[in-house]
Amino acid sequence: MLIAATPTSRDFSQTHHHPLKIVALGDSLVYGFGDHEGGGWVERLRRHWMLPDNSGHVLYNLGVRGNRVLQVEQRLEHEFHHRGELRNRQPDIIVLSVGVNDSARVQRRDGRYYTDFYKFQTILDKLLDTSKQLCPVVFVGMVPVDEAKMPFQDCLYYSHDDQYIYKEATRLACLKRQIPYLDVFEQWLSRGENWWRSRLCADGIHPNIRGYQALLQDVLNWESLNLLIS
Repeated sequence: MLIAATPTSRDFSQTHHHPLKIVALGDSLVYGFGDHEGGGWVERLRRHWMLPDNSGHVLYNLGVRGNRVLQVEQRLEHEFHHRGELRNRQPDIIVLSVGVNDSARVQRRDGRYYTDFYKFQTILDKLLDTSKQLCPVVFVGMVPVDEAKMPFQDCLYYSHDDQYIYKEATRLACLKRQIPYLDVFEQWLSRGENWWRSRLCADGIHPNIRGYQALLQDVLNWESLNLLIS
């Protein structure tokens, strides 16, 4: 599901006369774990924009494996304000992608959530509100996991039911703030089980090379992001 939004923090109505500076913050989906060939969708997008015939937009990968919404919220402003270049011009767009680690159950399939759901909502609200005060924001959702491969690292149980709860809370929080949300979870599931399973690593959590290639295309085809960078 794509939700269009009109940026309010800055005026992007005019044609850009310089490459934009974009920061991507999140977990291993941003970091690109599992893609030994292309470095993940963020790195692939960075290289795509660097091609001679493309925009030249500057993209910083600020993904950290294992991050939950709390860690991303805690480092957001520091990361943002320390990406100054070109006369200390601050980033023009923030890309967020986090939440799957929060949705995991600890030790048992029916164990406690790694991040309590209500705490998740509270921290997420703060993350989105702070981000939107800094510059326009977009949110890339989580990919579905392979439940048959659980537990992850012998202690974390991920499931589609729990993913849905956390991703829907995120989607609705973004909708409330007119922040574009790319619903990767629903898009991938709609393409069929054989399709999305073949795009995950053996751990059942991270995309593989084909998965990150697919993610890159999903992002490149995302109208909401294209409106911001055009």
